[in-house]
Amino acid sequence: MTDNNVLLSLRNIIKRFGPQDVLSEFSLDIYDGEFFTILGPSGCGKTTVLRLIAGFEDADDGKIMLDGQDIAGISAERRPVNTVFQSYALFPHMNVADNVGYGLRMAGVAKADIKQRVSEALAVVELKGFELRKPHQLSGGQKQRVAIARAIVMKPKVLLLDESLSALDHKLRQQMQMELKQIQRQLGITFVYVTHDQEEALSMSDRVLVMNHGQAQQIGSPREIYEAPRNMFVASFIGEINVFDATVVSETAELTYQVDINGVAKTAHAEFRLEPGEAVHVLLRPEDLRIEYIEDQPSDEQGFLGKVLERSYTGKTLDSLIELDCGKQLRSSEFFNEDDPSFDYRINQRVWVSWIDGWEHVVKAGELS
Repeated sequence: MTDNNVLLSLRNIIKRFGPQDVLSEFSLDIYDGEFFTILGPSGCGKTTVLRLIAGFEDADDGKIMLDGQDIAGISAERRPVNTVFQSYALFPHMNVADNVGYGLRMAGVAKADIKQRVSEALAVVELKGFELRKPHQLSGGQKQRVAIARAIVMKPKVLLLDESLSALDHKLRQQMQMELKQIQRQLGITFVYVTHDQEEALSMSDRVLVMNHGQAQQIGSPREIYEAPRNMFVASFIGEINVFDATVVSETAELTYQVDINGVAKTAHAEFRLEPGEAVHVLLRPEDLRIEYIEDQPSDEQGFLGKVLERSYTGKTLDSLIELDCGKQLRSSEFFNEDDPSFDYRINQRVWVSWIDGWEHVVKAGELS
């Protein structure tokens, strides 16, 4: 990926369906050669963004610039953009080679060049030797690869993928996630991927846009999105999150505060200025909580007493549902360690919940979107 080399730019896009604004003053920059994912719940506008880039929809206002050219008035078939659909959209009566070469034939490319480019595309998706098979003779993963080969054979500047792995079973989906990323790196083509699957977005992307109600909630690397969510929507949409309601007591150092959580004083580090008396949310991922077996409450730490309601062994982790004495329920996830006696605690076992200072993330109360 070339840093700061913007290939695709959407500026102040407005898109309406009837009286409803699906996108309002929506802007976005995508860099040359990156794997960019648009993530959000159903109806958030992510597929509309993809269709506007592809030319399947027209914006009511705003500009779409691709490599410095305004493409708003260019028809879909003339844009240097290709789309891989969720349904694959393969021609059932054509074999693999003819499916992959269809766009080249429509563009009037010479037969010898078509044969070579189809062969190269099938090699990229590891389907050499499948040229004469029909779609009904392929597995779901192989159909997916054919659809990708048909798109990349046109050498687009941008490849759009709309929920392209959602029809696959879980194991194959994980395999294809890795293969898609490898293909993207090999070709250097900018991929714009749309999904509602958080795991998919985090595992494949260079950057992720989280959307809700037609608005960009946060853009950042997968780690930034997961570890430093901008607001409560992003925090709750991406994975599990524990939310502690807190009140700022005082500033103890630069952007470091003492906060009160249900009568317990805790240290919280923020990325912005807070005032005494201000309400905030202190966020902890399940894997950031420390759970300890106790007989009596320790006196040298600040934390919370509770009991274990449920335990679940996942192979890699032991996940717990814990109810604090104040009634609040938390979820924890600990890497399995059979030599650690704390893993012996059972349902209704009394435990001590704390975390290491600095592992928390703070957002202002009321920042839901």
